[in-house]
Amino acid sequence: MNKSNPLYKEDLARILATKDIERLKGKSFLITGATGLLGMCMIDALMALGEVTIYAVGRSKQKAADRLGEYFENPLFHFIEQDVCNPLPDDVTVDYIVPGASNTHPLAYSQYPIETIMINIKGAEHALEKALQCDATVLYPSTVEVYGNAIGQDVFTEDYTGKLNLANSRSCYTESKRVSEAMCQSYIAEKGAKVKIVRLSRIFGPSTLPTDTKASSQFINKAIAGEDIVLKSKGEQYFSYTYMADAVSAMLHVLLHGEYGVAYNISAEGCNVHLKDFARLCAEAAGKQVIFDLPSETEQKGFSIATQAILDNTRIKGIGWQPQYAMKDALERTIKILK
Repeated sequence: MNKSNPLYKEDLARILATKDIERLKGKSFLITGATGLLGMCMIDALMALGEVTIYAVGRSKQKAADRLGEYFENPLFHFIEQDVCNPLPDDVTVDYIVPGASNTHPLAYSQYPIETIMINIKGAEHALEKALQCDATVLYPSTVEVYGNAIGQDVFTEDYTGKLNLANSRSCYTESKRVSEAMCQSYIAEKGAKVKIVRLSRIFGPSTLPTDTKASSQFINKAIAGEDIVLKSKGEQYFSYTYMADAVSAMLHVLLHGEYGVAYNISAEGCNVHLKDFARLCAEAAGKQVIFDLPSETEQKGFSIATQAILDNTRIKGIGWQPQYAMKDALERTIKILK
């Protein structure tokens, strides 16, 4: 990814237009999953803001060098190479903790369901314990997946409770994120932890990892390669998506203006589309076609069975945040930046 691309710089500038973001100057962040889609973008934005100390946690220093290497000589940036299933370092004191490390794509759910559970649960536990140790605020990135499967044509508000199928390994992600949210609320109730929660819709953007096997990521990769878009279903699924820069600005807005112990959906109604339309827009951007192809058995195990997952964003709008990107513009930006 070319971070010097003017479109990516414009994305960062829009994130830095978040209300009261100047209050974060002089503060410190510990961010796990630092090389991931949202972790990298958030770090880029905070480093561009300036006067913010970052402790970036990841399992691979080499990957961090590839994704965040421009900061390695910056005295405000510190990379910590470790697995989030282990306790965070005792000698680090910060103001904010963002436990973003997670397996977040279907192939990982299918191949590593146990590891997916442990990364989510232990990652949340160690972030909460660290927050108590240094009186930090945790911004917990949860997911639309906690709502399970829609019943009929329901739209997910924050008090929605869906139904889940525990008889497949894909529940490793949904259930461990639910438990992690419950852990956040338990730490608030029992130990007085300071936690704010965001529930993210399906995120896409130029900071996605090349190894991401989500359908949306594969569509984008095909478009960049100038290939036909392969759709492994009829594409009738209707989902909320959010462009990376909107997601990061919403997260920082909740950090600054959200209430402790309250969950906020993050979505952009201009990015609510059927999967086949996501594929079509990617194909149009590449001058190619959409090809329908049946998934392999391994791929199928990691797929969501949800046919609709639309997030209501009334609550986050109520504290002053507004999405800025519609789907066509966001996809074109993504492809141009990555090309």
